[in-house]
Amino acid sequence: MAPADLRRRGRWRARSAGSGTSLVGVSETASTTDRDLTSAPAEPDLLPDGWEMVVGLEVHAELATRTKMFSPARNRFGGEPNTNIHPVCLGLPGTLPVVNEKAVELAIGIGLALNCTIQRCVWARKNYFYPDMPKDYQISQYDLPLNVDGYLELPSGAVIGIERAHMEEDAGKTVHAGDDGRIHGAGYSLVDYNRAGVPLIEIVGRPDIRGPEQAKEYVEELRAILVTIGASDGKMEEGSLRVDANVSVRPVGSDELRTRCEIKNVNSLRSLGRAITYEARRHVQLYQQGEAPRQETRHWDEEAGRTRPGRSKEEAEDYRYFADPDLVPIDPSPEWVAEIKAALPALPKERRDALVAKGAEARASAIAVGRNLDRLAYAAIEAGADADKVLNHVAHNLAVDGAENLNADHFAALVRMETSSALTSTQAKQVLAEMVDTGNDPESIAQARGFEAMDTGELETLVDRLIADHPDEWQRFTAGDDKDRKKMQGFFTGQIMKATRGQADGKVVNRLLMHRAGG
Repeated sequence: MAPADLRRRGRWRARSAGSGTSLVGVSETASTTDRDLTSAPAEPDLLPDGWEMVVGLEVHAELATRTKMFSPARNRFGGEPNTNIHPVCLGLPGTLPVVNEKAVELAIGIGLALNCTIQRCVWARKNYFYPDMPKDYQISQYDLPLNVDGYLELPSGAVIGIERAHMEEDAGKTVHAGDDGRIHGAGYSLVDYNRAGVPLIEIVGRPDIRGPEQAKEYVEELRAILVTIGASDGKMEEGSLRVDANVSVRPVGSDELRTRCEIKNVNSLRSLGRAITYEARRHVQLYQQGEAPRQETRHWDEEAGRTRPGRSKEEAEDYRYFADPDLVPIDPSPEWVAEIKAALPALPKERRDALVAKGAEARASAIAVGRNLDRLAYAAIEAGADADKVLNHVAHNLAVDGAENLNADHFAALVRMETSSALTSTQAKQVLAEMVDTGNDPESIAQARGFEAMDTGELETLVDRLIADHPDEWQRFTAGDDKDRKKMQGFFTGQIMKATRGQADGKVVNRLLMHRAGG
């Protein structure tokens, strides 16, 4: 596909994207299109009636290789600045790049996981002048990327199109010496080339996302896939997964793609949601005032809760792409692609579906897969444990280090003890925590702690005594509104738990309270 054909596919997606770019028309001065909306709102109604968001995400993931994309320099996060470098990374005269075969293999795996077509690809030089890429160009892919025309199905059922997933090298990191870390106002800048040349895959999604929650769901699912297949560690806090959000708005019912802005510097899912919401509302406000946003890059300011203008948005031709003369095209053979596909593990969707087939609720299954505890949960359910209780423990009591090493048979035995009322939910939680720490079985832990089912008659006596000692609270429980009733229920249950040192079953206590209240 020729560059012109790419541009004809829609003005919204004209840019192929990449990391660093030249500074064009940089301005920190607020214009009529840059008015502050104070901060990103938290209310449910994100946009005024009649408007909808149009969002497309560009996700950059560093590939989990030992060495960089075109050189033998180490691919490792951190370290002293400018220690993981090589003459090829720096573009020194006389050096030639050599493609990292493992990086290509991982990229093909990503394409397969995203239902893309794997095709012959050509390396291109993306030219720009910025100190974080010392050779003044970035090796990327342009009109012939490796992976094209895919899609990603989200846990909610939404399907987001994937325009392309192409390979490139990362840029270095520029550190500006100033109060806010921005180039404006900095006395000087330092460059660390440790990241320069690290293999990247850029996954360019189509503008199919319609809100901040869906955007976060998309990134979560994409990250889960990358981690599952071992292509990337997906650590946003370390920059190995970075997200750029292209945001525009349009009237509900319209299919036009209006002027969009690209939000850079988004380093968490929370920030992603807030940034998208803020920017979409800014666009609506401009249109309502008879103005229009200008196409540009903007930066998310987490502290201020707003986006700020960066540079005018370049078109693809501004980068003067041309085929890299030092690198031959890659044409993956069908046999190689089939071999990579056969080696892929079960993807997150398959793992969620397996738990749902066992009776687990969809959202709880997604949490289990996200924490990589779905295999433990599946095995425990297979061993006869109640699916809802298993997933409840996974969601609320197993978000701890070492949970993945829990013995599935022991876990199932604990849940059976809880289901049969041999342990209360409070006791089961305490036993589970010790199981994670020690690896011991639940029966021996419960015995050592003196946990046993509390006699119902004894519990009834305690409830009656508590009611007699707190007549005012009991009156509020029996005659108050729903808010009072719920509050007093918590009070009485808490008092019983305190008196029995957590050995009472909270469900039994609530049942006794309701019975005495005539419910």
